[in-house]
Amino acid sequence: MIYSRIAGTGSFLPGAAVSNADLVARGIDTSHEWIVERTGIHARHIADPAQASSDLALPAAEAAMQAAGITPDSIDLIIVATSTPDFVFPSTACLLQAKLGVKGCPAFDVQAVCSGFVYALATADKFIKSGQHKCALVVGAEVFSRILDWNDRSTCVLFGDGAGAVVLQASEQPGVMASALHADGSHAGILCVPGHVRGGLVTGDPMLRMDGQAVFKFAVRVLDEVARETAAAAGLELSEVDWLIPHQANVRILNATAKKLGIPADRVVVTVGRHGNTSAASIPLALDESVRVGRINRGDKVMLEGVGGGFTWGAVLLEF
Repeated sequence: MIYSRIAGTGSFLPGAAVSNADLVARGIDTSHEWIVERTGIHARHIADPAQASSDLALPAAEAAMQAAGITPDSIDLIIVATSTPDFVFPSTACLLQAKLGVKGCPAFDVQAVCSGFVYALATADKFIKSGQHKCALVVGAEVFSRILDWNDRSTCVLFGDGAGAVVLQASEQPGVMASALHADGSHAGILCVPGHVRGGLVTGDPMLRMDGQAVFKFAVRVLDEVARETAAAAGLELSEVDWLIPHQANVRILNATAKKLGIPADRVVVTVGRHGNTSAASIPLALDESVRVGRINRGDKVMLEGVGGGFTWGAVLLEF
């Protein structure tokens, strides 16, 4: 039987960290205490105006390939999860492919917002298990700072920019054990960017808008449900999961989810305090950091789960 297994991880954060105090100094009507109390966020990274999602994806991808011990010509599939692509088209995946010097293999974007990396990883797993592909580069990359209303303190303090990547390879040893993906478009209005380009002009509202209370309630419920669904599909009890890596949206959501699942706090990876919400990049960023500091090791069972605008949600349970 063909399995898919993570062979290497990588991540990239642009520029120096921007603290809550830095945001206050820029004139945002907030305070360090207000942000930390409601979100747990102390800092985030903001990309330079010249940096696009593919520019952040490149060093993350290179770090993952180095960790996996492969060169770009080994890659036969590229999937980039992003809600902030460089262009309408071509895809950010195709632009990353060119920057890596790879030609010929399929490359495409997945747009599931903060669930994007889970969607992309589950998709790559199925491509590899089909037997048609052997080595996939899966990336989450975002420049969410480009779609923030910096006059809206309820949203602009939450997000940051960054990228995370994994190399997923065909293996005879189990890796990805189970996955589950869901969506319900009837909830689109509680988290969205309700604008688009028409005739060369922006129509509607091109900034991120969110009903924070509604998002919190929805997120905690579906993250609990999908984690249980995925563990059951893998034939495991939640007590057998070594690490939970939820989408890093808000420390309150992370804590509430872990409590509902009965997973101790010391088994939950939390990086939102240093990175903010980096949307599709948040899960691979947290995974890479945990691997590089030695928290997550080979053989550990890791639950990745995300929820984002759409509404989309999903989980992947894997043996690292």
